[in-house]
This record gives sequence, C-alpha cells and structure tokens, in this order.
Amino acid sequence: MAIQVLNNAYFKHGSTVMSDHVQSLTLSISAESIDDTAMGDTTRSATGGLKAWNADITCFADEAAAEPSRILWAALGTAATLAIKPVSSATSTANPVYTGTALLTSIEPVAGEVGAMQMLRATFISAGTLSRSTS
Repeated sequence: MAIQVLNNAYFKHGSTVMSDHVQSLTLSISAESIDDTAMGDTTRSATGGLKAWNADITCFADEAAAEPSRILWAALGTAATLAIKPVSSATSTANPVYTGTALLTSIEPVAGEVGAMQMLRATFISAGTLSRSTS
C-alpha cells in the first residue's frame, strides 16, 4: 500500500494553475440515494441517483495580476473547468486527475487572524460531470 502525504497537490482553475498558492484543498463527490422500497418489502431499499461534487480551497491571498485573489473575484458566479490531482506530477494510476466544470459559488477574500497570512477561501459546486483519468 502506497500511502501518500499531501504536500504538493495540483489545482487548476480555467487556464491558471494555482497550486503554488493553495494551502488546503478538498474534493468531495456524492450520489443521491433514492428510495425504491416497494409494497411487500420488509426492509428499505435504495438505488443510486444523481451525482454531485464540490471543491473547497484555501489559498494565500495574492492581489497581483493573474493570481488567485483577482482571478477568483472576477470568476464569482461563473463556471470554469477545474483540474485537481493529489500530486503536481504526471497523471498516473497512483496520481489520477479529476476534471470537471464547476460553478464558483462563494469566496471569502479576507480570512485569517492577527499575525497570520491573509487567506482566501473559495467554494465550487458541480456544473457538469466530474471525470477521473489515470493517463
């Protein structure tokens, strides 16, 4: 078993790779459960329904041109392609890339505490299918 420490994840929004600013990254994928229990059944039964996914990032705020603060501020309420990998190296069976169109639904442009780095938090929700590729 190859257990990996997350320390070099890859995050791309549209055409901009933001990996060098990301401090934390979470990709969540889910499927609805739809009750398909019929009369006469003695135990509830369910089948899979629509899938959904979302991504949350926390990154260091950077107001320079072509950096996260400006890009994400301008992208709020719009959809873009995201690409996420556990490691910023070649895609492989041990390092799959997850790609899909996501809607940026919220940003927190200022987050932090006294004496800490200024952070930016962003939340994306699915606006299309998420694919997983190993090549």
